[in-house]
Amino acid sequence: MTKPIYILNGPNLNLLGQRQPEIYGRETLADVVQACADLAEELRLPIKAMQSNHEGQLVDWIQEARLQGAAIILNPGAYSHTSVAILDALNAFEGPVIEVHISNIHKREAFRHHSYVSLRADGVIAGCGIEGYLLALRRVASLLAKR
Repeated sequence: MTKPIYILNGPNLNLLGQRQPEIYGRETLADVVQACADLAEELRLPIKAMQSNHEGQLVDWIQEARLQGAAIILNPGAYSHTSVAILDALNAFEGPVIEVHISNIHKREAFRHHSYVSLRADGVIAGCGIEGYLLALRRVASLLAKR
């Protein structure tokens, strides 16, 4: 069996559909996970989807993925702009990493324009709503097929 694709979500993404729906939409994190599970089944890829508001927990999951995961799809939320710890953990991961943002971070406040995660990511998808996760999953499938 193939190692799973880790789909990791950072702070406040548990509030999808409730928090600022004019920016993030009305779909919930459960909707995101279900859409990813449906596509992963079609692509015949296992996934492991998790969310945490805690930086250290995200670092732990990234480190876990070093041994148990094939790729990481990460929406780091606000940690994109602040977390060297997440960047360092990603730098120790050898598989593909795709960074996802539901909103277009480049059309928002200036502090959101920089992402530490982007320094490691093999691709960045921003501004495509929750469809960005599906685009990321398709890209990961493509990258893994080339290995």
